[in-house]
Amino acid sequence: MKHHDQVAEAFGATAAAYLASPVHATGADLRTLAEAIATTPDAVVLDMGCGAGHASFAVAPHAASVVAYDIAPPMLATVAAAARERGCDNIRTQQGAAEQLPFAAASFDWVISRMSAHHWRDVGAALAEVRRVLKPGGRVLFVDIAGHDEPLFDTHLQAVELLRDGSHIRNYRANEWLAFFAAAGMVANVRQRWRLPLEFAAWVARMRTPEPRVVAIRSLWASAPDEVRQYYAVADDGSFELDALLLEARLATP
Repeated sequence: MKHHDQVAEAFGATAAAYLASPVHATGADLRTLAEAIATTPDAVVLDMGCGAGHASFAVAPHAASVVAYDIAPPMLATVAAAARERGCDNIRTQQGAAEQLPFAAASFDWVISRMSAHHWRDVGAALAEVRRVLKPGGRVLFVDIAGHDEPLFDTHLQAVELLRDGSHIRNYRANEWLAFFAAAGMVANVRQRWRLPLEFAAWVARMRTPEPRVVAIRSLWASAPDEVRQYYAVADDGSFELDALLLEARLATP
């Protein structure tokens, strides 16, 4: 099975769980996204890797239109149904991969993405597409889990993420993100950083992680060096904390 198919299958089966997930449905970052979009009158917004649509729902009241874009059709069906229930008539869904956006050049005032890019096969290609579809003066806001600068910590992070979700590719470090944006012809900065607590049982249940992998994650955390366990605040029940970041970007001036 190819990676894009793996992502679509993994998240298609968990769409309802992600819609109901408090971790995804709440957060100060959603307010930040909404406040940013509100600064652009009649904003046309693209939500890349929309998942269950929480970012789309947050910004829709402040936008003229929102395209909720994702690779998993069941996720998009969940978003469409929830949009109808919430009266968000300005949200429409579109299926596809991040690396090939089926939109005309200079189509969007804002491109946003929340907790999706760590699944993208080619972030560089995706950001080149973001640059193409941005209008002159357009802006970008991305939220994602951050990798760690120290290899010891980063290796444990990537390992538990992959064990939990086989479609995971990588949580990128802040400096990697800035380099990605620069290579795509955009100027970026880290706007916010915060810690995201995750309750272990809900975290693995949401992804339907097979029991052998759940056991492996518990074993990996249990045998991790003290400094790793302390940094990620690993609790006795396996719950832990991750680093999240919010990046903002705009087109580089010629």
